[in-house]
Amino acid sequence: MRRYGILGTLCLALPFGANATVAQGAEELALVKLIFAQLQVISIEKNREYCGYIGRDAEGKVAFSKARRGRKGTCAPDDPDELSLVTASYHTHGAYSPNYVNELPSVEDMEGDEAEGIDGWVATPGGRLWYVDTEEMVVHQICGLGCLPSDPQFIEGDTGLIEQSYYYDELVQKIEEAGG
Repeated sequence: MRRYGILGTLCLALPFGANATVAQGAEELALVKLIFAQLQVISIEKNREYCGYIGRDAEGKVAFSKARRGRKGTCAPDDPDELSLVTASYHTHGAYSPNYVNELPSVEDMEGDEAEGIDGWVATPGGRLWYVDTEEMVVHQICGLGCLPSDPQFIEGDTGLIEQSYYYDELVQKIEEAGG
């Protein structure tokens, strides 16, 4: 494993080729957890979203682009020059706030990934990890509260019951019901 700084590029030694689809899922998930283990702390402390892309570098290894600092409720990643192929976005949701429905990926998160033709990963203030599948237009909770670093100010249950997955229309409805 090569590491280029806290918000730089991390490459896992997974050659592109045989069984890459199966391995990519496990390797990508491991990479995402490493990224968010570092970014969540900064994102919560600064109360800003951080975002970037995941994909493959020129050598075919799973890699990620440098994280970009966004605002309280939005983040637009820089072009991923270090990636030859982009497969997903990643971003944090910043610190907990009762003014945002930030324990779920937003409708805009899902629509943005779909428009780019990629999937996405989202970390929430409560420490949840979500996967945005734009082919099926569904978000899946990969792991629940506290699986990633979380905001000590987070109030569990503020958004109501959080399901394990939401199709697009269900997500729209849940966010509307939660006041988003």
